[in-house]
Amino acid sequence: MEMTEIGLALAGLIVGSIVGATGVGGGALMTPILILGFGVKPALAVGTDLLYACITKSFGVWLHRTKGTVNWRIVGLLALGSLPMCLATLYVMHQLGEDGLKFSLITKTLAVMIIITGSFTVFKTLWKKVAQHEEVPVVHWAHGRAREPLVVILGALVGVTVTLSSVGAGAIVATLLILLYPRLTTVSIVGTDIAYAIPLALVAGLGHAGSGNVDWHMLGFMLMGSLPGMYLGTKFGFRVNEKVLRTVLGSMLVFIGILLLFK
Repeated sequence: MEMTEIGLALAGLIVGSIVGATGVGGGALMTPILILGFGVKPALAVGTDLLYACITKSFGVWLHRTKGTVNWRIVGLLALGSLPMCLATLYVMHQLGEDGLKFSLITKTLAVMIIITGSFTVFKTLWKKVAQHEEVPVVHWAHGRAREPLVVILGALVGVTVTLSSVGAGAIVATLLILLYPRLTTVSIVGTDIAYAIPLALVAGLGHAGSGNVDWHMLGFMLMGSLPGMYLGTKFGFRVNEKVLRTVLGSMLVFIGILLLFK
């Protein structure tokens, strides 16, 4: 293998391990790695990463399913909102063609979503504390009848951002699920989040592939590292200091997002 191919496999291993342990870092890490580290065009990086995420997380959800840590009702509600918006976003992107507006839309959305993802990752503990206080008006309202419609709306918003940037189905969904479902364990949040990302990444990835924005050779080497990485992350993630891992990961994502925003 050439050095580039070895680098792709190593990147897949690292990102797969992080996703398996935290549910965060798929698009938020791999897409900027492809753009900044390997010089891949943004649209091609997004399309390739979406199928990478779909296949990697399919393996991860099988591991979580064996542990019973996936809430399939929440997965269905999120998909109800996200899949139609994913198709609508793909249509709009197709209409834009290959002009500068599409390039700018992808890169700016990617940068902003990475910064938001990093911020949500760092302050996850704070969100947990807020969710535990049901007397907070917003939290109390969200736990009532409005909860399921809110989950569908959340899915719709993320359907747009993931299709544009491959980012949003990790930390952002996980954090908001903590607010909406505070009694779910952390591992159940991760398992549900990973399971939800699969159909969204598949539909969005195939849409990008139809426009020629998937590098299948590159995808193969990314998966070569990510599948064992996902296994290691899911198996040993419980032994890692979650607070330290999330602080480091979140800070790194904010830095990467700012770098992309002004690149």
